[in-house]
Amino acid sequence: MEKSNRANRFSTEVRARAVRMILEHEHEYANQSAAIMAIAPKIGCGRDTLRRWVKQSDIDSGRKDGQASDERAQIKAMERELRELRQANEILRKASAYFAQAELARPFKR
Repeated sequence: MEKSNRANRFSTEVRARAVRMILEHEHEYANQSAAIMAIAPKIGCGRDTLRRWVKQSDIDSGRKDGQASDERAQIKAMERELRELRQANEILRKASAYFAQAELARPFKR
């Protein structure tokens, strides 16, 4: 649970603004890493966090190869659905076995 709280510490607007600041002011620094090191404390996040946001922004916009955020969310939802379906299948399998056993234990009537 704590991880999700940490992950949602910054809103999507703050993330987008931070990435936009890096992209707009990158030319003022020697490289992107220098821009990230200078801007991260102003935003109040870590350098690695800001670096991940910039990297994910590049992937989402198509500038770099990788798994886009919407694709990742879709895969996560599909994995959750698959897990729920497997659990439901297991419950049905056990119920079927239980009722089959009960049917076999019942005396035969003519």
